[in-house]
This record gives sequence, structure tokens and C-alpha cells, in this order.
Amino acid sequence: MSTATTTKDAGDLEFEAPRAGELAALLVSAERPPRPGAWSASLPFGWRAMLKIKHVPEQLFDVTAFPIMMVLMYTYLFGGAIAGSVDAYIQFLLPGILTMSVVMITMYTGVAVNNDISKGVFDRFRTLPIWRPAPMVGYLLGDVVRYLIASVVMLAVGLIIGYRPDGGPVGIVLGIAVLMVFSFAFSWIWTMFGLLLRTEKSVMGVSMMVIFPMTFLSNVFVDPRTMPGWLQAFVNNSPVTHVSTAVRELMAGNWPAADIAWSLGWSAVLVVVFGTVTMRLYNRK
Repeated sequence: MSTATTTKDAGDLEFEAPRAGELAALLVSAERPPRPGAWSASLPFGWRAMLKIKHVPEQLFDVTAFPIMMVLMYTYLFGGAIAGSVDAYIQFLLPGILTMSVVMITMYTGVAVNNDISKGVFDRFRTLPIWRPAPMVGYLLGDVVRYLIASVVMLAVGLIIGYRPDGGPVGIVLGIAVLMVFSFAFSWIWTMFGLLLRTEKSVMGVSMMVIFPMTFLSNVFVDPRTMPGWLQAFVNNSPVTHVSTAVRELMAGNWPAADIAWSLGWSAVLVVVFGTVTMRLYNRK
């Protein structure tokens, strides 16, 4: 019995050896599959960001409850004092508060990046034979979906309480498109901080210090012409002001060419500067 088993095992080995050799020769001679491109490498990481929301639905709080609270609070708090009525003020406020809220939400990108670094996930990403910025771009693509959800929620609330965009669906789509481009570019700032700082709390603290002056010192709530001259100079040249004006005018049915150009120009600068710094930190982290 033992001899038969040994013979059978030996025969199996003699039979399997050529198959293994043929397989090795086939693998060596066959052409390697093409390396995935930038888009195809980034999409799986964007889908990964979406799966995180599926498993931790509490992440949707900042793109649902927070925008609703912002619209209702500022509309009814300032409407009567600034414009005389809520109906009048919501026409000016909604595009601005939409811009402000989405820009504020972008800081969670840095928190997510920092969290993955602390867990060692990025060590695995760097070993993959893919386009190097793919993990970062994937994060931001996933976050763009969150920005779109927040925009839809805020617009729905605004329409319910009296907002009426004269630009119609086309103006709304164009306004949101400009906001999405800027938000995608602005998020690169937080990827840099996510790689640079040690903890999630540090990322949140620094993000707040940057976001609050940029969003509140803008034309989100009031016309800058009512401000002191020195403050007007800052507000009128703020990137958030240009984006807010572009969104507001597009939704009103106008074509603010200068503000659109400024918004896209700022977006390009943010991607070039902070995207470059982010990738250098990512490669050395």
C-alpha cells in the first residue's frame, strides 16, 4: 500500500512537472497586460471612497444635515435684517451659502487621507504598479460625489423656501459645474495637510483656520460694497468671492465671464501648486 502510494505520487510529480514548466514558459513568453492609465487607475480608488460611505453612512451627515442647517439658519437669521425679507435674501444668499458649504466640506478629504496613513494603507498603495497620483485623485473623485449630494440637498431646500433661479436648469448645472471644479482643486490643499500633519485633529484644526477666513471674508452673505475699503480689497480678490459670484450669476441666467475665468484660473493654480507638493510628500512619506 505504501509502495503504491509512493509510485502514484512519483507519477503525479512526473506528470505535473512538464505542465508547470509549460506554464512558466507561457508566462515568460506572453505579453504583459498594458499598464492601467490615469483614469482607469483612479476610478477604483474613487469607488473605494464610495464604499466607505456605504459601510459608515454617518459620513453623509456633513453633506445632508449640515447644508440644510446652514441654509435655514442664515436665511432666517439674516434675511429680515439685511434684505427686509426672507424671500428677497434667499435669492442672493443661496448660491453663496452653497459655495461656502461645499468649500467647507472639502476639508474632510485631508482627514480621510491622514486616517489611511495612520493605518498603513498608503504603504500598500505605493507598491502597486499604477499611476502614482491615482490614490489621491481617487479620493478627490469620490469626494466630488459628496459635493454633488450637498449641492442637490441645498438647492432642494432653497427651492422649498423660495429660491427661484432665473437661469433655469442650464444655469444651475453650469453654476454647480464651476463649483465642482473649484472644490476638486481646493481639496488638494487638504491632501497636503493630511500627509504633512500627524493626527486627524491637527488636520481639522489647521483646516478650520484656513477655511473660516476665506469663506466668511467673501461676498457669500453681503455685497462687498458695504464693507470698508481695505476689507473690500481683500474680499474682491478672494477666490471664494469669484466662485460665489460665478455661481450666483450663472444661476441668475447671466454669463460672468471674468469671474468664471478667475474661478478656473484659481483652480488651475491650486492643482499645480498643492498637487505638486502633495505628490512630493506622498512619495517621501
